Amino acid sequence: MEEVLITGLGAISHLGSGADAFWHGLMRAEGRPEPVTDPHAKMDVPLLYAAPELPEPAGSDPGLSLASRFAIEAARQALADSGLADVAPERVAVVIGTGMGDATLHEQWRANGYPRDAAWAPVFSVVSAVGEWLGAEGPNTSISNACAASGFGISVAADLIRTGAADVVVAGGAEAYSRVALACFNRLGAVDPQRCRPFDVNRRGTVFGEGAGILVLESATHAAARQAPRVYARLAGEGWSCDAHHATAPEPTGAQIVRAMGEALERAGAGPDEVGCVVPHGTGTELNDAVESRALHAVLGEAAGRTPLYSLKALVGHTGGAAAALATVAAALILHHRAVPPNRPVDEQDPACEVRLPVERTVLGGGFALVNAYAFGGNNVSLVLQEATP
Repeated sequence: MEEVLITGLGAISHLGSGADAFWHGLMRAEGRPEPVTDPHAKMDVPLLYAAPELPEPAGSDPGLSLASRFAIEAARQALADSGLADVAPERVAVVIGTGMGDATLHEQWRANGYPRDAAWAPVFSVVSAVGEWLGAEGPNTSISNACAASGFGISVAADLIRTGAADVVVAGGAEAYSRVALACFNRLGAVDPQRCRPFDVNRRGTVFGEGAGILVLESATHAAARQAPRVYARLAGEGWSCDAHHATAPEPTGAQIVRAMGEALERAGAGPDEVGCVVPHGTGTELNDAVESRALHAVLGEAAGRTPLYSLKALVGHTGGAAAALATVAAALILHHRAVPPNRPVDEQDPACEVRLPVERTVLGGGFALVNAYAFGGNNVSLVLQEATP
């Protein structure tokens, strides 16, 4: 079966624009949410880890949503990074995961008093915007499994390569500020009034972020034929499952989370001691962090206590449908640099979360990285990346 390689990266987040800015931001371990500038955000905790503002992409349709602009810019970065040129359009696919998609356009129209039939934008049209901008004539697919959307999307992208449907897939996720989404989480009482504090005993919920993570996935045959300038990692295994338990809460035993991680590691051929880093879902919500911590011990056994976790959301917030893609970009960079960036310090780690969160740069101790993403509806996905061999 054809191997799937990661040959280009693009990232937009609270840490800045570009994969280099993303990596340097991870190494600084600093991030803080601010109140949103939306005058209509009349809610108790209107906090956001905002991404930098972007202009309309050259050659794109006017009036694109912010999520689409994030996705196109991150795709532009990833393609430039990959050095790709002269690929047959029918052999290029696009898969984008997003939770709210172009919802901001609807919110702007309604807030400005426009009639409901004055204009219309499909909620999940981000992939169409990227595909049109790129001229990709392979499958253009949108995945909307809430906060695990881009993790499922990257898995789908890998299968397009393995089945021969595409040689190159531009894959990832994008999410922009949504007043409706933030208001809903406020109503749930699930927004931390300080910042996103995964695994902290005093955590009080998550805090949203915005941005995009895009990867160029490429068949090993195609990458070798064009002598790709770099390979960040190999996408070695994926695991999917569903709790079938509750609309918002994880199943307390974490059995299906364990299953997704276990299947991903098995397909990658990775043992517990070979996992050099875990980028957890780690939202800062009470149940999620505790269940994921127990699941990691169930899967990794004794290695769980010494395997470093990199708590990404503590720096960029919870980027919804883009979260898994940005986590995968982080994992690819960790393998590429053979180093785990320092975590933002936890004020007081929850004793129910027995995980290792080093606050200093750590040398990577294994050749695999595990990425987890979980979503409302109990949808779980785990991805395993393997260090690229010369």
